[in-house]
Amino acid sequence: MKEAELKDLQAVSLKVREHIIKMSGSGGCFIGASLSCADIIVYLYKKILNITPFNLKHESRDYMFLSKGHDVPALYAVLAELGFIEKNRLKNHLKTNDNIYWHPNTNIPGIEFHSGSLGHLISVAMGVAYDCVLKNSSNKIVVVLGDGELNEGSVWEAVQISSAMKLDNLTAVVDRNQFQANVRTEHLIPLEPLERKFEAFGWNVFSCDGNDFESLEESFLQIKSSRGRPSVLIADTIRGKGLPSIESRADRWFCNFSEKEIEGLLNELHTKEKTNLISETLMVR
Repeated sequence: MKEAELKDLQAVSLKVREHIIKMSGSGGCFIGASLSCADIIVYLYKKILNITPFNLKHESRDYMFLSKGHDVPALYAVLAELGFIEKNRLKNHLKTNDNIYWHPNTNIPGIEFHSGSLGHLISVAMGVAYDCVLKNSSNKIVVVLGDGELNEGSVWEAVQISSAMKLDNLTAVVDRNQFQANVRTEHLIPLEPLERKFEAFGWNVFSCDGNDFESLEESFLQIKSSRGRPSVLIADTIRGKGLPSIESRADRWFCNFSEKEIEGLLNELHTKEKTNLISETLMVR
């Protein structure tokens, strides 16, 4: 990946995290998991998906489904940064004068399908993928799942059927931040060995650091060359990524911060970013 391209992705990701933090007030949001999947969604829209504000109804567009719908602040923020909606609309989060609400809403440009009840959108994505196969079209279909969501039996039904249909136009991305609500996944209903489970269901399986754009790039290049069956990318992430004070904390699942707390978190975010830039500079030297 070229340095300029990497810096652009990092800049957009930083802006997205700013928006997520601001949406964690006046009613709150699921900030931890929204921050964990922010880089994944930025990368998908900037590098993988043929989805723009101008082709939303065109049959040749790609499709992105956010199955872990409670993390929609990350999606809202990406849509705002990329021009699908006006940035100032994000101030309407949870207000009755807009549809910027708890879960994805199809009244928001760029959102294909509503979600909220976990475990359903991989089936929707599978249906769209099969429809594209019947039409002999080349659309890419991506669904982003939470790791805790994998406890839903409907997920594995869709995984099994997608494999049987050899839907190689379908990619699932698992945001593997190791938490389900306020409990670690492995302490509640263990998911491991997760890679072997997907392999047993007949999927191509890849893994990466979901908070690292170069790692995401490497995995999606491998997925692009895979044929004959669906692919899953297990993306290891950090809940609350970018804010050391809440990273990997079970009690920072859902948060409703005051204006003063939000200001402090924004300062923390930028302090972390400056520290990262200094570290990268020293490594180059």
